[in-house]
Amino acid sequence: MKRAFKVVDVFTKTPLLGNPVAVVLDADGLDTKTMQAIAGWTNLSETTFLLPPQNPQADYQLRIFTPRHELPFAGHPTLGSAHAVLEVGRAAPRNGVVVQECGVGLVKLAVDGDGVNRTLSFAVPPAKLTPLNPAQIERLEGILGATVERKMTPMIVDMGVVWIVAQLSSAAKVRALRPDFARSVAFEHSLGATGITVFGPHATGDAQIEVRSFACSQGVQEDPVCGSGNGSVAIFCQAHGLLPKRRSAYTATQGHCLGRSGRIAVHIAPDGQIAIGGQCVTTVDGILQN
Repeated sequence: MKRAFKVVDVFTKTPLLGNPVAVVLDADGLDTKTMQAIAGWTNLSETTFLLPPQNPQADYQLRIFTPRHELPFAGHPTLGSAHAVLEVGRAAPRNGVVVQECGVGLVKLAVDGDGVNRTLSFAVPPAKLTPLNPAQIERLEGILGATVERKMTPMIVDMGVVWIVAQLSSAAKVRALRPDFARSVAFEHSLGATGITVFGPHATGDAQIEVRSFACSQGVQEDPVCGSGNGSVAIFCQAHGLLPKRRSAYTATQGHCLGRSGRIAVHIAPDGQIAIGGQCVTTVDGILQN
């Protein structure tokens, strides 16, 4: 059967930058085993499958797969899939919002602008925070090959996708990391985590922080630009009182080390709700035959 298929670069308006997600637009009739096989074949950090919604409040249902596992939620696939849906007219914003149904429930996406100027953002789902203990922090530092900011205790941030989050002292130290990927797999499994996300402040420029995300247990050594990872960082910063004072937004950069630079817009509403956003561009538009 022939199925419409796109690859969308997320957190960029320039093709071949940002983070690609494969989107299968006609997923009716595909079982879970076949979806997982397709995700393994694309070998991207995530592949998504568009289905009719089961909840009448949703515009569409989305299933999200890494090369090895299905995820209940993920950030850049949510944005890239919404871009694909809007591009082909499978949904239209209602009062500037489209609603995705996925494993964590309903996710609202704000739509600002149209076409190449469109920006999409999603509200970060509620999260459970669990501080790492000293032994776990030492193990994390051994994997990273670098010290973390212990005053800002590293945490497990569970928002459906589960990130181990830690702060380093600078963006330069984040970019210099060479993690031990084999040890990271075991560490992630031991904590039931999707991966490790680290960040550090930029000394200059218009972006406030640099972020890197490693999901070795999912078959993704490093995710180029990660929406849920950045959402987890924002939650971590909120919990530690690190969010910028008298500022309702900040910009993060990610992907530099992979040559896939992207920019993530983080917005904090007066009630504390965090939103993660960016631009998207379709790089591949074709047919998947299975």
